[in-house]
Amino acid sequence: MQTELKRELKVKILIRAANWVGDAIMTTPVIRAIRKNYPDAHITLLAKPWVIPVFDHNPHIDEIMIYQNSTRHTRGIGTLRLARDIRKCRFDIAILMQNAFEAALITFLAAIPIRIGYNTDGRSLLLNPSIKMDKKLKKRHLIDYYRGILKGMNLLDDGRELDLFISDIERKEAAITIAGYGIGQTEKEPLIGINPGATGGTAKRWFPHRYAELAKRLSDKFKTKILIFGGTSDEELGNAVNIESGGVCVNLAGKTTLGQAFALIEKCTLFITNDSGLMHAAAALGTNQIAIIGSTDHVATAPSSMDSHIIRVPVSCSPCLKTHCPVDHICMDKISVEMVLKTSESILQKAGYPKN
Repeated sequence: MQTELKRELKVKILIRAANWVGDAIMTTPVIRAIRKNYPDAHITLLAKPWVIPVFDHNPHIDEIMIYQNSTRHTRGIGTLRLARDIRKCRFDIAILMQNAFEAALITFLAAIPIRIGYNTDGRSLLLNPSIKMDKKLKKRHLIDYYRGILKGMNLLDDGRELDLFISDIERKEAAITIAGYGIGQTEKEPLIGINPGATGGTAKRWFPHRYAELAKRLSDKFKTKILIFGGTSDEELGNAVNIESGGVCVNLAGKTTLGQAFALIEKCTLFITNDSGLMHAAAALGTNQIAIIGSTDHVATAPSSMDSHIIRVPVSCSPCLKTHCPVDHICMDKISVEMVLKTSESILQKAGYPKN
């Protein structure tokens, strides 16, 4: 298959993106490898609106097709409409990062002759070919899970390095935002960000009052304000953390686009976060970060970067992968402010920012 398609210089490939920001970032090594295997192909990415910023400015993608799930492509008639929209493009290959039955059904209905993905969710008959799921991949990092698709296609791999591209305009906007709050105006002032939220319930979240105490102590020690990151749904949480910290924070939750948040994280000297999409963004950008992990599987979803430091305390019930802790949230309770503060100080001092 690989050799035959490489002869077709104008081969058209559709990649169905993962639906979550973190997962989408972890698929970028696969996208880069597909481009290197098919350098002359026209590669289109099909993605839901909220993950598109992950792929903006990515040189390995020629075009982004929006899966308008809440309007034109709403499930039902919209699914058929999406398949029809895709069919008009006459793709030669579909590669499915998403594992849902619907992803395979849509490409089948779109009459894409080669439809590649894992044989999960009862969709083997819709794929051509389907890739047998290696159970060993389930015990490894998600990056390697996605890279298994390359092996199943007999394509050359291109490593585990994550891609996230920031435009010059976004970098300038980030600099203007920071300057507007009077942060980072001297060489002795680090830029510190915290991300107290996380999608998918409260189980992944370190306690807001501990983020507030951490912010207060970091602000005092390093004489700087702390940036709070998050989406629109985290704005109230950010306000609460800021108030409890004594107002030492700047709450940006809900005030930036995802792309703007990426550009701001790139500028951070240190980013402290729960297991989240922004955690993987920081890893892709090479930002020094501390990832606070409790209920999730650190083997599968740890930030893939030498600049990332994980803080977790093993407990018998973790990883539970639950959205809300039904007991005492001991996995997070055992992570103290002192633990995170000590690691923060070590990172900042190595970066050239001594305590005041």
